Amino acid sequence: MRIKIFLLILLPLLFTGSITAQKSSNKITITGTVLDRNENPVVSAMIMVDGVKTSSMTDSKGAYKIKVKRNTVKIGILSLISGFIEESIEGRTEINFKFSTSAVNQPPDQTVVKGEEAVNTGYNYVKKKDMTSPGNRIDGTDRKYASYSSVSEMIIRENSGIKYTGSGYIIQDSKDFFGSVPALLVVDGVYVDNFDGISPSSVESITVLKGSSASIYGSRGYGGAIVLKTKIENK
Repeated sequence: MRIKIFLLILLPLLFTGSITAQKSSNKITITGTVLDRNENPVVSAMIMVDGVKTSSMTDSKGAYKIKVKRNTVKIGILSLISGFIEESIEGRTEINFKFSTSAVNQPPDQTVVKGEEAVNTGYNYVKKKDMTSPGNRIDGTDRKYASYSSVSEMIIRENSGIKYTGSGYIIQDSKDFFGSVPALLVVDGVYVDNFDGISPSSVESITVLKGSSASIYGSRGYGGAIVLKTKIENK
């Protein structure tokens, strides 16, 4: 009888330990350092997992540490100064990054001189002539846009080929193997999930980047990008 009671107590404990071990084994820890092209640490860069931003960032030495699922494919580094770089994990637990001119998804020379047309990408201004696909732009200082009830209404009515679904804004029916790919949303250089709470009257400009013109954002820009700049930023 005592043996039966002992087994009844022991079995749940073993079962619980097995589940805990299984859950922990579903994740791996990846570490590394991030350097710029001059081999200086890239500080406060965001760590991205399969194109999705996380709360993890590089420290003062450019080091990072993050737990990811075993089926994760890529780790990316996003820096508003250095740009975006991404690598396949391929079974590695240590992945070091070094930015270079070829690694950053950014045109090589984006110095805009007076008189040249430029498009605000959120990181900087890109020469319009260097963009291989167009970027539609809404000038928010035009009073006619103040009549719109929301930023979403402004975007959809003023840009042909954009529709809004439950997953986000879809530019020119952008798709991959899994379905529609929503556009990346950027407000004053910061990634956001939506434009809720932003009044049309506070918008300075909205730029819609399509195709390769959104490649500055790496894999996040696969479905294009909608870059909003507010008037508050210039005060």
